[in-house]
Amino acid sequence: MSGGSSQRTLFQTWGSSVSQNRTAQPAKEAKRAEEPEDEDDDLMVVAVYEAERNLPGFDSSSAKVWIYPTNYPIREYQLKISEAALFQNTLVCLPTGLGKTFIASVVMYNFYRWYPSGKIVFMAPTKPLVAQQIEACFKVMGIPQAHMAELTGSTAAKQRQELWRSKRVFFLTPQVMANDLSRDTCPAQQVKCVVIDEAHKALGNHAYCQVIRQLGSQTLQFRVLALSATPGGDTKSVQAVISNLLISHIELRSEESPDIRAHSHQRSVEKVVVPLGEALSGHQACYLLGNLPNPTPNLLKRPLLTFSVNVKWSQISPSVG
Repeated sequence: MSGGSSQRTLFQTWGSSVSQNRTAQPAKEAKRAEEPEDEDDDLMVVAVYEAERNLPGFDSSSAKVWIYPTNYPIREYQLKISEAALFQNTLVCLPTGLGKTFIASVVMYNFYRWYPSGKIVFMAPTKPLVAQQIEACFKVMGIPQAHMAELTGSTAAKQRQELWRSKRVFFLTPQVMANDLSRDTCPAQQVKCVVIDEAHKALGNHAYCQVIRQLGSQTLQFRVLALSATPGGDTKSVQAVISNLLISHIELRSEESPDIRAHSHQRSVEKVVVPLGEALSGHQACYLLGNLPNPTPNLLKRPLLTFSVNVKWSQISPSVG
């Protein structure tokens, strides 16, 4: 794994802005000494100080770097998107099979490091997708499985409460998340990163929208990473997803994007028409009106069954008092 020592820190988007007085003096000194590296170091010190003061649970020592796995082939577009998603609420639009889950794993792992007591949430619309993502995230970044939990509607309420208390990384459907937030089972203040798979579903009053609204009413210090291969059928739908999920940045790639072409495989489609065999052709003929053994011209015009319903009405006269 590799780390960068001069990456932006979370205080730039969540904490208070660095005051002009604090940054102006180190910048002037660095300029006079013609040592720009010293300026970066001074800014990092101020950044860590601000983050510690304004971001509860933030580990300043871990936040000096962000981690990217090198045990997999490094794809430039995945590296760039992962870095962007760490510091902005990002909608990632990638064709299927090009590593959206990989990017999510990188972002989740870094927030897992930066917030030792924080909660990381991965939501998928169906149970099979939820189970699939657990294994994928474990393989990519090696988050201990002992710190992970899969929550379903069948999990008892008391057990879910204990899991929210003892675990750190959660995989669940948005319906379960919305229910736990409404019942105060989920500690909203501790949620630091929310990953949303199939994000194009976040329209109207979908459970994804409910989760973001409920979280936003209790805390604003959480990162949103939304994943989708098809963000929407029209501009209005895409804008609705962006608004509902608090998105501030979009990373969009298609199979024709320059940094994608090397990793996408060209598809060739060949249409093959297979004729019916003799047996199937015989069955097909039996269901065609013209080939019935004893065709009846008015067969389709007459109802197959006739029901007779007798309804008796009784008249009730109002009583005169």
